[in-house]
Amino acid sequence: MSIYTRPVLLLLCGLLLLTLAIAVLNTLVPLWLAHENLPTWQVGMVSSSYFTGNLLGTLITGALIKKLGFNRSYYIASIIFAAGCAGLGLMVGFWSWFAWRFIAGVGCAMIWVVVESALMCSGTSRNRGRLLAAYMMVYYVGTVAGQLLVSKVSTELMNVLPWVTGIVITGILPLIFTRIVNHHGEQQETTHVWPMLRLRHARLGVNGCIISGIVLGSLYGLMPLYLNHQGVSDSGIGFWMAVMVCAGIVGQWPIGKLADRFGRLLVLRVQVFVVIMGCMAMLSNAAMGPTLFVLGAAGFTLYPVAMAWACEKVAPHQLVAMNQALLLSYTIGSLLGPTLTASLMQSYSDSLLFVMIASVSFIYLMMLLRKAGEHPTPVAHA
Repeated sequence: MSIYTRPVLLLLCGLLLLTLAIAVLNTLVPLWLAHENLPTWQVGMVSSSYFTGNLLGTLITGALIKKLGFNRSYYIASIIFAAGCAGLGLMVGFWSWFAWRFIAGVGCAMIWVVVESALMCSGTSRNRGRLLAAYMMVYYVGTVAGQLLVSKVSTELMNVLPWVTGIVITGILPLIFTRIVNHHGEQQETTHVWPMLRLRHARLGVNGCIISGIVLGSLYGLMPLYLNHQGVSDSGIGFWMAVMVCAGIVGQWPIGKLADRFGRLLVLRVQVFVVIMGCMAMLSNAAMGPTLFVLGAAGFTLYPVAMAWACEKVAPHQLVAMNQALLLSYTIGSLLGPTLTASLMQSYSDSLLFVMIASVSFIYLMMLLRKAGEHPTPVAHA
């Protein structure tokens, strides 16, 4: 029986549309603010409000899923995100956009928690790696498609907001035609997020999501700056960033399948080692094409494998809470990583980008190597 059931496929179709809208707005909002001559610190604050909304959305969604189920939680999350999109057109200004981007951030995080939790609850320990790989592939394809759309259509505020909001509303439609059932958690006691972060046997997965956030946040946010300082043109920067993202797309399926077959621990060790080698290659001025491809293929696939590791260490009714904890860990890593790395680059050298990524990856590799032997039979087996 295929792991890609009708509910899973329709869920991924909705995610693709929503990711398209997320990618377009994340690219254009800073540009719109710059066109309004807002100071840089205010542009940064608006971006921070979005990520703060992500944190709140991550924390509240588990209770919503428990009370209303996956379908209705998905509808509510999409409507909140649509409101955050449409609200940008009411008034252009710092405080207005600070609030609307916060609302959009809440909606986006709720969507991610609902989709990831639904996939985890739909799968088993034998196929969750492939389900999460499909999820990440859809997410990255939507991100790339959003960037391509930005380059092909008018980027005027009132030209973009109507069709972006329409895409978000359209993203609700696939789930109207199916029902996603949480077989594991509907009759179980409420499980909270914070105890999941303290589970000793799931700690490697939680730490992996933090490291993934640091790595991807630094690559997304600071690689363009690094390339610019190396004299690469704007079009060249776009090309090399696309190489990294496409490498992440290509790597999702085979790495997810290998993790299902040979175990998450072995695959995580290899991935982290490859990330370190990729950073060393960038520091030694190796050929950029192959190096960035390898770095993208290993770095952009860390999150789903680490997530699958942690989720197979908990009981079935704890999956939603664990997923919230992992997304929260990733978000914290993606906030802290670029901030610390940027300050080091400012004070010392641009090469500190790869030194930082290699250092945190090495620390995580040491944690993984301390885990002797193969991981035990998963608890969340149904």
